[in-house]
Amino acid sequence: MKAKLTLYILFLVIVSTSSCKKDLELDQKGVYNTDNYFKTETDVVNGVSGIYNLLEQEDYISHAETTFDVASDDYWRSGDHSEDEAIENLTYDASNAQVNYSWRYKYETVNRSTNVILSIPKIDNMSASVKARSMGEAYFFRAFGYWRLMLIYGDVPIITEDNYANLNFNVPKSTTEEVRKQIESDLLKAIDNLPESYGASDRGRVSKGTALGLLTKLYMYWEKLPEAITTGEKLIANSNYALAPTYQDNFTRANVNSTELLMSVQGLQNVVTNDYTIYYIPRAWGGYGFSQPLQGLANEFEANDPRKAATLLSVGDQIDIGDDANIDTFTADLSSTGFAFRKYAVFYPFNSPEGSGPDHNFAVPLMRSADIYLLVAEAKIRTQGAGAGDVLINQVRRRASAALPPVVNAGMKELIHERRMELAGEGERHQDLMRWDKVKLVDIAAIYNLPVSKAPVDQGKTVTFQRPKHYYYPIPQVEIDKSNGVLKQNSNY
Repeated sequence: MKAKLTLYILFLVIVSTSSCKKDLELDQKGVYNTDNYFKTETDVVNGVSGIYNLLEQEDYISHAETTFDVASDDYWRSGDHSEDEAIENLTYDASNAQVNYSWRYKYETVNRSTNVILSIPKIDNMSASVKARSMGEAYFFRAFGYWRLMLIYGDVPIITEDNYANLNFNVPKSTTEEVRKQIESDLLKAIDNLPESYGASDRGRVSKGTALGLLTKLYMYWEKLPEAITTGEKLIANSNYALAPTYQDNFTRANVNSTELLMSVQGLQNVVTNDYTIYYIPRAWGGYGFSQPLQGLANEFEANDPRKAATLLSVGDQIDIGDDANIDTFTADLSSTGFAFRKYAVFYPFNSPEGSGPDHNFAVPLMRSADIYLLVAEAKIRTQGAGAGDVLINQVRRRASAALPPVVNAGMKELIHERRMELAGEGERHQDLMRWDKVKLVDIAAIYNLPVSKAPVDQGKTVTFQRPKHYYYPIPQVEIDKSNGVLKQNSNY
C-alpha cells in the first residue's frame, strides 16, 4: 500500500501581545498529502517557505533558543518564566517546557525539510535553478535542525527517508558521532546546490555561505580543526560574505542587505512579529525585558571598544524609541541589572510613515561571518600555535574600531575574549564555554560557580555546573513516554 504523508497548511493568526506568551488561533484551511501536494514548482517554493516560517515561532528560535544561553556569565534571564529560571540555574529536569518546545520544533524542521527533499525529484516541470536552490535549502534546514538537536540533547534519533517510506518514526537515538555525520552529509549537499547570493526579491534565503558557515561550526564542535580551517577559509575568501563596514551595521534597520548576515530571522511590521525585538526590549518600551546583560559582560569590554555601546544600553544612554519627539534615556528602573541589549533595540523614529515603536523589519542575525572568522582563527591557534590567528582576529577588531590595538601573538585567552565581545547576546557564550571545557581549555565550573554581581540589584548569580551531566539537556519526558521505551533518557537525568 502506498504511504501518504499528511501535510497541514495552517494559517495564523490572531496574536495577542498583552502577555509574553502569545495566544494563537489556528484556522485549518486544507488537508494535503504527498499524493495531492508538491505537484508544481510553486508547491515546492511554498513548502520551503513553510520551513523558514518556523524561525518566526517564539518557542523555536527567538525565545526558546535564547534561553539555552542564559546559564552563561553574560546574562540574567529576567522575565517571569520558571522554566527559564531552571535552565539558567541548571536545575531543569525532563519536564521543563523549553526543553520540550525545543525538541518538537527542531523535529518539525527535519520533517518539513525531508518532505521537500523526497518530493522535488518527482516534479518534472521545474526550473533547474529553483530545483537546485530548493533542494539546497531543504538539506541546509534539515542539517540545522539536527545541529541544534545535537548541541542541546547530544544523542538523538535520525529519521531517514526509509522511515518515511515505512511510516516508522519511533526509532532509538543515534550516537552524537552519527548525528554529526548526518549533518555533514546534508551540508555538503546544501553547498553543492545553494547559490552564492540572491537578488532583492529573495533576500533572507540561506546561501552557500550559510552552509559553509554551519559546516565550519560543526567541524569545530567535532574537533576537526583542519577541516574547519579549510571550510571557513572558503567563506572568508568570498566577498559575498564580507564583514559589514561597521559593527553597528549588523543591528540597524538597513541590515537586511548586509553581506555579513549568513542567516537571520526577518520579520515584517504589522504582519510577522520579530520576537527577538520584543523579548530584549524593556517592558516600559513595549518589550518583555528578558535576558538582561550582567555587569561582568560590561566590564569585559576594552575602554575604547565601540562594540560596548552598540551591544549594551547602560544607565544614562539615550535612544530614540519613537514614542514622542524627545530622545529617551535608559534609566535604572528599566532593568534589574542596569543593562539591556541595545543590538536588538531597534525602533521606528518618531512620526515615521512606516510605523511606530519596535521595528520588526530589521533582520536578527542567527549566524554572522565574524563568527566564522573567529572560529578559523581559533582553529589556527590550536593547530599552529599562538599568533596563527592574528590576521583574522585583527580583521574583526579593526572593523569594530581602528582605535582598538591589534593583537600580537594571540593565544586562546585573546581569542576567547574576542568571541565574547563580538558575539555577546547572540547565543554563543554557553556553548562556547562547554565546547572549550570538554577539551580542557577552560574550567566552566569555576567560571560559573563564581558569584556574578547583578548591580544595582543585590543578588549574586551562581550556577553549579556538573560534568558531564550539564553538557546536554534531558530528552523531554513526554517524548520518552510516547515512544513506549524506545527512546532512552540521557544519563544523569
